[in-house]
Parts: sequence; structure tokens; C-alpha cells
Amino acid sequence: MKEAATFEQFNLNRQLLDAVHDAGFSEPTDIQQKAIPIILGGQQVIGIAQTGTGKTAAYLLPLLMKVKYAQGNDPRAIVLVPTKELTLQITEHAKSFAKNTDLRILPIYGGVGIKTQIEAIQKGVDILIATPGRFMELYLTNELPVKQIKTLVIDEADRMMDMGFMPQLRKIFDVIPRKRQNLLFSATFPEKVERLSGDFLEFPVKIEVTPQATPARQVSQVMYRVPNLKTKINFIEYLLQNRETFNRVMIFTRTKANADAVSKYLDRKGLGPVKVIHSNKSQNTRINAVNEFKQGNLRVLVTTDVTARGIDVTKVSHVINFDVPILYEDYVHRIGRTGRAFQEGSAITFVNKAEEYHIQKIEKLIREKIREEKIPAEVEITKTSFEESQQMAREIDQQKRRDDPTFKGAFHDKKNSQ
Repeated sequence: MKEAATFEQFNLNRQLLDAVHDAGFSEPTDIQQKAIPIILGGQQVIGIAQTGTGKTAAYLLPLLMKVKYAQGNDPRAIVLVPTKELTLQITEHAKSFAKNTDLRILPIYGGVGIKTQIEAIQKGVDILIATPGRFMELYLTNELPVKQIKTLVIDEADRMMDMGFMPQLRKIFDVIPRKRQNLLFSATFPEKVERLSGDFLEFPVKIEVTPQATPARQVSQVMYRVPNLKTKINFIEYLLQNRETFNRVMIFTRTKANADAVSKYLDRKGLGPVKVIHSNKSQNTRINAVNEFKQGNLRVLVTTDVTARGIDVTKVSHVINFDVPILYEDYVHRIGRTGRAFQEGSAITFVNKAEEYHIQKIEKLIREKIREEKIPAEVEITKTSFEESQQMAREIDQQKRRDDPTFKGAFHDKKNSQ
């Protein structure tokens, strides 16, 4: 099939084409070129596309085309996603594409009262964007009619599996009509996602626009060997002094404690405006911080991997991995926050001795070496504290034991020699 060079070449109606144009989409991305015609043709699809490649529009546009206009009161399509942040983000995209239609699009998620969501459903819905848990809760109240659902989309399927949603998904497959079009989208395609796809997709067309788990082409990656926490903080301070280049920055840490420490330090040094988000922060605090960052009112957003996938912000100049992620796919998702929508982006990763093991695994996953550079002379390199070096030694022991169960470890040897 010849791929479309413009959105006009898809079988979309004028209302959608005008909205796509207004949203600033000029030409379809790879995943959109490949997926839109197949979905419009009614086939089941597995779409493997990393974050930032336009996969949301790849399923939303044909979905909106199929549902077309408001009809009856019961939902006819459902998009399942793992988090509240994603339900809101995808609803925002869907509403912007549907703005010239009368379609009713409703996000439903946990963490808020169920009563207002029931009232919204009773007023009539065409498309539901939902987390699996809240969908089942609403279904069990008998307030969520499912008999008209003709299309099911599972987005961020790999994340769904990481978060243990398989039991809820199986229940949903059982309660919605069997005769429907199923679409599954995921940034990576590990064994768990393959099993999930086998559970509910029949003869799907698999579309993979880049090799699995590869970083977006427009993101340049570099790593520095940084010996300890204090030197990492010194390095961040050095980078952020360049306000022109580092104008919209996301900093990822592995722990909430590191996220708080980095955020407080940058705030104290006047290198913000900066905000921090992680699972201890309330939903409202997180959403407000993300909105401020999107609007350009925040220069720096410090976060744990709780938001690695849930934020769609264009023009993020840099992603800084303060800590190397130990869920290796998260590296791809983190750096996918920059270089979105054809923008150039830059990803910088700090690696201490205990993190070298994880970097090697990440390089294997993404099938490329991350360019290494030397720490600039202006960055103060501090001495590693005894506690931190002990902690790193323990981590290295664990890594060696993971690769070789017979490995006894440095700590074991010391005990025996005393």
C-alpha cells in the first residue's frame, strides 16, 4: 500500500482534517501512515511505536472517524490506559481532534468520587477513555452500559503489564461484546504484552515503525561517569547555569528522596522555576506542575518514573537522567520526553560505578552505544562518602550475584577473614 504523504490522503472527513490542521500537524508520522488506513479498514492492529512518534493520533483519528457523531447514550468505543494522567492527556488530544463534531468524550479514572462519573455517563457518552480499575468499578455498579462497544483500544500495553492490570483486562474482555475491533499500542513488545495480545486479538496486523525500544532518532544521547550524588548535583548546577540552552528541562531520579533533594537544591540556587512530582504528591499537585511545565512557566520539572510516560510536552530541550533507571524500558520512555513531534532533543545520563551494569543492559536493549564524554573541568568532583561507597559496593555485589548465583561477594569475603 502506498503511504500517505498528507492527512488529506486518508479517508477522513473535513471536520477531522480541519482539526488536524489547526493542531499544527502537517504530515503524518510513520506510525500514522501505516496504522490509520488499516484501522479504518476494520482490521485488528498491534502498533509498536515508541513514545513521541504520534501513536496517539494513529488510533484516535480513525476511531473518531468510525464513531463520527453523537448517537444514543451508550459508549461505542473505549480506550484503556494505565494512569489518570494518561486518561486526561488522551482525552485532551481526542477533544482537540473532535472539536468540530458533537462527539462526547469522557475520561474515567480512580482516586476521585464515582458519583460524578456516573452522572456524566448517564448524560450520554460516545467514547470512554478509562483506567481498567475504574472501568470495572463502574461496570459493577450497573451504571456503565457496554453493549454498544464496537472498538477497544489498549494503549501503553507494556506499562499496563508492569502495573499488574492483566486480571482487570481479562474481566473487561469478558463483559464487553465479543464482536468488536481490537487495537493494542505499546512502546515495547515484551513477552507479557505478546501474551496479552494473544488473549484478545484475532489475526492482527503488526505494525512496528522502529526496532523495539529504540530511542527517537531526533534525540542525541550522551553519558558521563559521575562518581557520587554530590558530584551529580554539582554537575546539574553547572549545566543549568546556561539558561538559553537548558530552557525546558526534565530531570529523572530513581527515588523520591533524590527528586526532593535535587528540586530543593535548584530552588535554593535560583536555577528554576522548579517543581517536583512523584507518588507522594497529590494528583492535583502533579497535574498543576505538569500544566505549568507545558505552558512554559516552569523551567525544570524533577520527577521519578511515575511520570516517565504520562507527560506529552513539546519543546523539552533536555532530559537529564540523574539516576540510571533499573527498569530498562524506562530509559526509552524518559528520553522520549524530548525530541517529540519532529523537534530536536538532548538526553544526558549520569552514571556512577553501581549504575554501569544498568547502562550496559540499556545499550543492549536499544542496540546502540551511548556516547560517553568527560565531565567538564568546571564541575567540582567531590569525594564519595563512606556510606555511599558501601551502598554502591552492595549494589555491585547484588548485580554480580544476579548474573552468577555462586558469587559470594566482597562483603562475604570480609566476614570470613575476620
